[in-house]
Amino acid sequence: MRTTKKEPKTYSTETELIYGKTVSKKWDFNHHVVPPISSSSTFRLDSAKRGAQGFAEFAHHAEGVTIESCAPIYVYDRLGEPNKEMLEENLATAERGEMAVTFSTGMAAVSAALGSLTGMGDEIIAHNIIYGCTYSLLTNWYPRYKITTQFVDMKELSSVKKAITPRTRVIYFESPVNPTLELIDISAISEIVKEINKQRTPERKIYVVIDNTFASPYCQRPLELGADFVLASLTKGICGFGTDMGGVVVGPRWSYDIIMLYRKDFGGALAAKSAWPILVYGLPSLPTRMRQQMSTAMEVATFLENDSRISYVSYPGLKSFPQYELAQKQMRDYDGNFAPGSILFFSLKGKTPKIRRDRGEKVINSLAKKAYTITLAVSLGHIRTLVEHPSSMTHSAIPLAEQIKKGIDPGGIRLSIGLEKPRDIIRDLSEALKIL
Repeated sequence: MRTTKKEPKTYSTETELIYGKTVSKKWDFNHHVVPPISSSSTFRLDSAKRGAQGFAEFAHHAEGVTIESCAPIYVYDRLGEPNKEMLEENLATAERGEMAVTFSTGMAAVSAALGSLTGMGDEIIAHNIIYGCTYSLLTNWYPRYKITTQFVDMKELSSVKKAITPRTRVIYFESPVNPTLELIDISAISEIVKEINKQRTPERKIYVVIDNTFASPYCQRPLELGADFVLASLTKGICGFGTDMGGVVVGPRWSYDIIMLYRKDFGGALAAKSAWPILVYGLPSLPTRMRQQMSTAMEVATFLENDSRISYVSYPGLKSFPQYELAQKQMRDYDGNFAPGSILFFSLKGKTPKIRRDRGEKVINSLAKKAYTITLAVSLGHIRTLVEHPSSMTHSAIPLAEQIKKGIDPGGIRLSIGLEKPRDIIRDLSEALKIL
């Protein structure tokens, strides 16, 4: 806050409109009930010495100095600013981690986590079904940097053990998996890696990195189950309202500096104007939204499961879900209650993948044209119910033959449940199914 400059008595009105009063007490974090929005891309520094100190201290915490104990010297938005850092503190709390770093998108967070933990010649082991853009990152871009990826079925623990080599640095997966909703046993994978790491030097340690977007920290906290890092797209359930994009990496305190350096050098910083609504509206309302959405998801999943035109419904909350016991074990809310999430995946009956895909497309097109409560759109975790066709949309980066081989049903439909009344969603689904 400026205290020494002269009052603007002899400057032009145009100049005064830029600077206003030289001293103001309106920027007061101690007495705001809701944090004020920060939207300055750069920050005033009292002296060159303070500026130099800000750059010297950025991402260089001395031994024994914690993130929480340092009063930040704000220099430039990409390095840090109040809204982002308040949100990061709360996200670390939500995921039960020691630190969090936010990014402009979920994919920026994926890139930062993997880019910070691997280097030339290293290897990533990933589940054989992952989000299409992550698949593209690992298959189109990382090979250019001599970072290779093995794709294995991580439901088979023996496959994971067999795949690990001296070059392996990261075990990466989603759980629930996008879009099939199959689960990976987080604790079991973490135990395998823990045993292998006993024979490795710290420099060659393997890290378990999990994309927790589908579950959200309300339904599942991988760090409590043994994972090293968790990341998520803030755009989805945590934001919740479909207004802002963002991503986050949450992990151990020692990783804070390197991930912050990655964000500084590669870009992808979360905008303050996006951090603010996620901080003020999204994260605080997550538990309330998720409880309602899960209740509705259960009703919708039950309706679909009992419809003769549906081949199968994949939803962790159903007792017919193949991994129901695992879901009960690792998908728990903060109070220990079963929390199977708000996303479901289903397919229509048909003798061949093409027939199922054609029938699924007909239903989706009908919903897009006629439904009031269901919107054809990518993304998920929205207060509005969203439907999409993963094979041709979110996972189109994976060749169709690979999709089938990996277990992605070309006719599968992904439904992200919103806050509408269950009967209204079911009504629109019933109307769409009548065209079959």
